[in-house]
Amino acid sequence: MNAPTRTKVTVNDRSYPWPLRPAIAICLDGCEPAYLEVAIAAGQMPNLARIRQTGSDRLAHSVIPSFTNPNNLSIATGCPPAVHGICGNYLFEPETGEEVMMNDVRFLRAPTVFAAFQQAGAKVAIVTAKDKLRALLGAGLTHGAEGAICFSSEKSDTTTLAEHGVDTANLWLGRPVPEVYSAELSEFVFAAGVKLLREQRPDLMYLTTTDYVQHKFAPEDAEAQAFYAMFDRYLGELDALGAAIVVTADHGMKAKHDASGAPNVIYVQDLLDDWLGQGAARLILPITDPYVVHHGALGGFATAYLPDGADRADIIARLTARPELIAVMSREAAVARFELPADRIGDIVMISSETMTIGTSAERHDLAALKEPLRSHGGLTEQVVPFIVNQALPDLPGAPELRNFDALYFACMAAAT
Repeated sequence: MNAPTRTKVTVNDRSYPWPLRPAIAICLDGCEPAYLEVAIAAGQMPNLARIRQTGSDRLAHSVIPSFTNPNNLSIATGCPPAVHGICGNYLFEPETGEEVMMNDVRFLRAPTVFAAFQQAGAKVAIVTAKDKLRALLGAGLTHGAEGAICFSSEKSDTTTLAEHGVDTANLWLGRPVPEVYSAELSEFVFAAGVKLLREQRPDLMYLTTTDYVQHKFAPEDAEAQAFYAMFDRYLGELDALGAAIVVTADHGMKAKHDASGAPNVIYVQDLLDDWLGQGAARLILPITDPYVVHHGALGGFATAYLPDGADRADIIARLTARPELIAVMSREAAVARFELPADRIGDIVMISSETMTIGTSAERHDLAALKEPLRSHGGLTEQVVPFIVNQALPDLPGAPELRNFDALYFACMAAAT
């Protein structure tokens, strides 16, 4: 490992100050700002309430689509999907004709802030709840006895020193491997973060959770408040250990069901089949991932590939007329507005309203997998996220200028002063 530069690190055309104390960014998956407001009002988050008063309390914008992978990689690289290339959890590759998960490092087009700091001599640690993010977040890192630490709660019993920076992380932490559909999956992340800070004091650390609780429970529910009370206890420990901390989220979360609890869905593949012929167009739902109990692959953002010769303007006009959709636009317009990679989205992009989701065809969604009334994300109505720093930064802007992918920059800023 190189000797630390102790000056600054430049990556993706952005210069990060060298942290003089540990700099930590925490991504609370699915943290609609209301979760914090309700929990604080209920007295469940005394540490965060204090930090909001003495530090910096803002709202920021996530990237669109407001899904997990695009936003975590935006935070990790400090830039939008147009630069780093990760524009969903899932994509269609026209050159192969296949739909695939976008969790392979081959899809990443920019170096991470973590790798740049390690190359400059910094100690780096990353703990993620789900393993689907681990390889992407750890791209470019070297591990081993003196290397970076990067592992997931989900696969913590299979970690090795050579590949993750720690052998059998669950034994190192002294905890069982949590169930993937549990609040404990995220608690494992926080507990690991505290242990790493106590024992190794990394220069740069990233902790990112799962939104199981947020998909399942509304802010007023006791289970949600218990989750945020748990997080607050660990936040208090991290704060007391002297780290500079930014708390943000990858996206918000909204109820997407009717009064009876049935999911609100517009099945756009069915519409396209009616208009263009069976299977002529192809709707892609970038929220798709292996965790269908969370959302049934129903979210607020979709992209469609149209057949040659289709009247794109006519299709956009027809979809725009649907009240379930609040934005429908061409690929070119979506690239310009949302800073997306043009070669990884379809001919048109659509975003649903606050209470609505977008599906393909009714028979293709296993709604029986949903264990609770649907809560989901992906669109503009889930773009606002918290952005809280445990230090006063007087010049810190708010949304829309402030983005969640500014988290590592401002964590380093706070840690450098």
